[in-house]
Amino acid sequence: MMLFGKISQQLCGFKKLPWSCDCRNFWGWLNAVFNKVDHERIKDVGPDRAASEWLLRCGAMVRYHGQEKWQKDYNHLPTGPLDKYKIQAIDATDSCIMRIGFDHLEGLQHVEKIRLCKCHYIEDGCLERLGKLENLQKSILEMEIISCGNITDKGIIALYHLRNLKYLLLSDLPGVREKENLIRTFKTVLPSLELKLDLK
Repeated sequence: MMLFGKISQQLCGFKKLPWSCDCRNFWGWLNAVFNKVDHERIKDVGPDRAASEWLLRCGAMVRYHGQEKWQKDYNHLPTGPLDKYKIQAIDATDSCIMRIGFDHLEGLQHVEKIRLCKCHYIEDGCLERLGKLENLQKSILEMEIISCGNITDKGIIALYHLRNLKYLLLSDLPGVREKENLIRTFKTVLPSLELKLDLK
């Protein structure tokens, strides 16, 4: 992978070649490949294993139910019975997860915490999709959304569907502008929610 990274950097250095001038286009394409959903794979190995593979492939980490250690190495995903390892927490800090990959979350039933920090591809549609997943509506207790520049009030409001949400941290989100409206909405819909805001 490092060799591949060095080659792509060299290619992006050739300004005379029009197809290589913008590395962002290349990495955007590659990240889209990493996020592609393989429904056959989900059927074969189960939703937790398939979601683990997706998340780790994109640079995120997972923690399984009953374990304290975070799983971050794709090559060391645990083996054994497919139904043994249930994702309890997701830390997507600096990862390349994006909307097209969120179908991986559909079958997860034990996710209690999600942290989205510095996720450049996360936008309102991701949070809207997340809020519509029935299993997550029941299971998620905590969320942290930090330094995700494409998130606006529209995406945050969609989280009110997570009816068991107890803690929500919102920090450094320049696209979120209606702070008072968010506070009112969550107080009405989720009165027991602890909402922490660090927004300008």
